[in-house]
Amino acid sequence: MSFLNKQLPETAEAFAKMRDSIFVETTLDGKTKELIAIASSVLMRCEYCTEIHSQRAIAKGSNQKEIAEAIAIAMFVACGSQLGWTKVYEQIFSDSVDSDRETNKCCCGGSK
Repeated sequence: MSFLNKQLPETAEAFAKMRDSIFVETTLDGKTKELIAIASSVLMRCEYCTEIHSQRAIAKGSNQKEIAEAIAIAMFVACGSQLGWTKVYEQIFSDSVDSDRETNKCCCGGSK
């Protein structure tokens, strides 16, 4: 946030207000919100955010096992989301690959 604070202070302030409004205790208590943030941070592959939200979760009463479970849930979701690649594999070897595509170019600009 120091970059935003220096270069775009209005944006940094808006970001902080959004964070504060999201993490205020409402239907979900603060500990639960931090556990969700831990799992989300793992899925976003942000080690720094995972550490920060873990520290905040501990401050709100989470223990080591709860944090481990939040991380394990994220790991499970990440594994499950990768099962979709089996469909890509099937498409690669199907007869209808070219007919299913509007173009023979991929998103990175390469072509078949």
